[in-house]
Amino acid sequence: MFSEQELKRYNRQMLMEGWNQERLKRSTVFIAGAGGLGSPVSIYLAVAGVGHIRICDFDAPDWTNLNRQILHNHNRIGINKALSAKQTLEELNPDISVTAITDKITAENVDDFVNDADIIVDCMDNFPTRYLLNEAAIRKGIPLVFGSIWGMEGRLSFIKPPETPCLKCIYPEAPPQEIFPVVGATPGVIGSLQALEVIKYLAGIGENFKGKLMVWDGTRMEFKNYKAYKDPECPACGNL
Repeated sequence: MFSEQELKRYNRQMLMEGWNQERLKRSTVFIAGAGGLGSPVSIYLAVAGVGHIRICDFDAPDWTNLNRQILHNHNRIGINKALSAKQTLEELNPDISVTAITDKITAENVDDFVNDADIIVDCMDNFPTRYLLNEAAIRKGIPLVFGSIWGMEGRLSFIKPPETPCLKCIYPEAPPQEIFPVVGATPGVIGSLQALEVIKYLAGIGENFKGKLMVWDGTRMEFKNYKAYKDPECPACGNL
């Protein structure tokens, strides 16, 4: 199933007890967003050997993105981010398949975009789209890995109703949209943790971060975990 080149590329991770590289190769991941979080998520999933990455972004990089969106560089200003991501990821690992989706996620197309993915990674910067992804994950019965950033702070959760609360349970109302500060290392930290959650789930190793919300304070280098509670009247998952 693996070429000699692949066996060499994945050798070190395949040394881990219980690791299932074949499952990774057979898997499809839908990544919503090719920006600050989507960059480390997609890069680490690509080099780990996830067989099919489906990455979606309707925007194009500009100069203000380049401090953190490491999928792109100054030569790709104005090019669609999903297309730029596809180029970067296929250069990093030519043994995987990357599909670029260049349209905006809406209620009408989200299920088609996610399609047959095994898991969704929420790398968005706005809650209306996050809620659409949350609802799609519930309808399809697949997990969603949530990540968010602000300045030197980040949050993460592994969501899989009815086993866990959904995103709407954790955040019943969307915070106001704003242009927020961020240093590039922050999405590097949170995006890497999101990628690790995906890899653990797909490779069948370790335990996922279920039913909790992780809050990371980079200014103090503190990780705090909080229990997440299911809302029995949640409009998204309350009937599960």
